[in-house]
Amino acid sequence: MGERTEQHDTVWSRGTVCAFLLVATGAVMALHAWVPSAYGLGSLVETFLPWLGAVAVLLVLIGLLRRSVTAVIAFLVPALVWAWMFRPELSDHQADTPRHDLVVVQHNVGDTNKDIDGTVEKILAASPDVVTLDEVLPRRIDDYTRAFGDALPHHATSGTVGVWSAEPLVNPTPLDLRPGGVDASWRRALRVEVRPDDGPNVAVYAVHLPSTRLGLRGLNLSVRNESIRLLAKKLADDDADVLIVSGDLNTAYGDRALRPVTSQVSEPRHRFGFTFPAALPLIRIDHVLARGAVVEDVRPMDRTGSDHLPVVALLRWQ
Repeated sequence: MGERTEQHDTVWSRGTVCAFLLVATGAVMALHAWVPSAYGLGSLVETFLPWLGAVAVLLVLIGLLRRSVTAVIAFLVPALVWAWMFRPELSDHQADTPRHDLVVVQHNVGDTNKDIDGTVEKILAASPDVVTLDEVLPRRIDDYTRAFGDALPHHATSGTVGVWSAEPLVNPTPLDLRPGGVDASWRRALRVEVRPDDGPNVAVYAVHLPSTRLGLRGLNLSVRNESIRLLAKKLADDDADVLIVSGDLNTAYGDRALRPVTSQVSEPRHRFGFTFPAALPLIRIDHVLARGAVVEDVRPMDRTGSDHLPVVALLRWQ
């Protein structure tokens, strides 16, 4: 009878599956631009890209429970990739208030939010010059105008979006960003001009892009992406000195689908600043982007009665 050879697990042979998944996670992060766009996969990965770091942490914890040295070493791959990719977001070099010429607050106030006075009080704490609001029910417009009072006495609205301003608003123009097949009752974009004292001509786009839907064939992004392309065309045709796009864009800044817009207007990449859902923010879909001005800082504000957090942006003329 032959001698029986026993195989024993070692710290090197354990956790090989975890190690493989860790390396794969790092590869997806590093090569996210090559993830196919089919079924919305590419946009989904890029929207939640920061959270792949949390996936890597979970995997290495499983490896540690298995006492796997291989998994711990493999964890270095996604850890280093994540740190390199998100080093701007990890910096908080704008902790001190930078010099600024315009303060803009963007907030999806939520169509079920009944605490208008409390919401406006928190918005006004930032001393904004311009406020853009989404999901403002038409019957609530007067309530918001009353609450903003003398601090922001000028306003313009279209459908469920609105702009309130300390300075007069000029040439308010509803924008048609409707995707194909959507009727005329869908009004969620507005362009207005603001002319601050001794400042440039500023065009403010208050925008609420369509949300995405999960179906049997994956994420349905076609409706939102069509609105993105329509918005990008209007920005390209706009010759204002300064363009500001402020709104709920229903995707993260790094989503490839938003590039037709972010190639024209931009925002800084320091801190993550997640805004949705307000109870446990996982993603930043509320943005203030600009061209012809530098967005020095964008940060979330205190929670209101909405399911989004408001954001405040500090802009400086170029």
